[in-house]
Amino acid sequence: MGENRERWDIFCRVVDNYGDVGVSWRLARQVAREHGKEVRLWLDDLTVLAKLRPEIDTAYEAQSLDGVDVRLIREPFDLDGIADVVVETFGCDPPEAYVLAMAERGVKPRWINLEYLSAEEWVEGSHALPSPNPRLPLVKHFFFPGFTRKTGGLLREESLLRRREEFQRDEGAQAAFWKSIAGATPPEGALKVSLFSYALAPVESLARACAQFPGPVWLVAPEGIAATALENWRLAHRARDSIHCVVIPFLAQDRYDQLLWACDVNFVRGEDSFVRAQWAARPFVWHVYPQDDGAHWVKLAAFLARYSAGLERGHAAAVTSLWEAWNRRTDADPGEALRPRFSDAWVGFMSKREALEAHAREWSAALATRRDLAAELVDFCDNVLK
Repeated sequence: MGENRERWDIFCRVVDNYGDVGVSWRLARQVAREHGKEVRLWLDDLTVLAKLRPEIDTAYEAQSLDGVDVRLIREPFDLDGIADVVVETFGCDPPEAYVLAMAERGVKPRWINLEYLSAEEWVEGSHALPSPNPRLPLVKHFFFPGFTRKTGGLLREESLLRRREEFQRDEGAQAAFWKSIAGATPPEGALKVSLFSYALAPVESLARACAQFPGPVWLVAPEGIAATALENWRLAHRARDSIHCVVIPFLAQDRYDQLLWACDVNFVRGEDSFVRAQWAARPFVWHVYPQDDGAHWVKLAAFLARYSAGLERGHAAAVTSLWEAWNRRTDADPGEALRPRFSDAWVGFMSKREALEAHAREWSAALATRRDLAAELVDFCDNVLK
């Protein structure tokens, strides 16, 4: 590693399957590629990253990919130098031995806690605030991704939107993509829907609703929870010939981006695919991570308020109805009699499809006028904290 390059250590502990690692990997790769930093990404489980990047070999505890030094966290922790900037993702805490070594340095590392993405208003007031360590001479700063200029922005590689535009304009590239993952191309005019969800999402309700669509429908799910639910529905019901259920292998990150770009409507979950769906500039439905205390409903409402602000009232209502129906899990939930059933919400959403497609493009373009998360974070560390 070069001696003159600033070193960053990014720590991530797997909590929610792919989302935490997905965000951490994208950040590490972008900070290395676009900002010239020397980056180590520390993970406590390499198998998850290997699903997102098949080049990763889980047999090796240290390896390099795309300019990032990928390391396995193990105890006792092998202390191999302290970085100039330390990023813990989502409050995961670096190993204790590493934190103690940070405190012993004459020039203390700049320590960042990269928080979860939220559209709630309180985030603006908490972004970039310091938090002194109660027992060590260290200060941690909270860094919040977000949708406004008073937050840290969203992850967006420098070439992302250009690659998306080229792909969406190139029918040949799209046809080749479909053949590579499904062995065939969707018929002309087919509605293409991608599915990525948590458990208990009303996948069967979506499949039944799509059976009423006047034309061919491709329901496409990478292997996992949604794919299993889709396959169970297909086996249990005699679907119309126009409904094609496609279960595909789990896709590497860049290939998943292409799936989002190629589909007409994307059902996504968590944080990483949620952000990528917005950059796809297609109508989408977010399955927010469910929490026992119901806090996810607050997060869902906060984003819906921002996302639907530029929509006509009827169009905003269609988006809200479908998102709430998808997150309600089933049409049979108690106390939901006054809410529209999923099938009705889907019909309402699809009846506004043209306007919602235009809004998705406008929303993505508006987000792109702001600096991306990696650029904001590097600037904060290099010019504010230094």
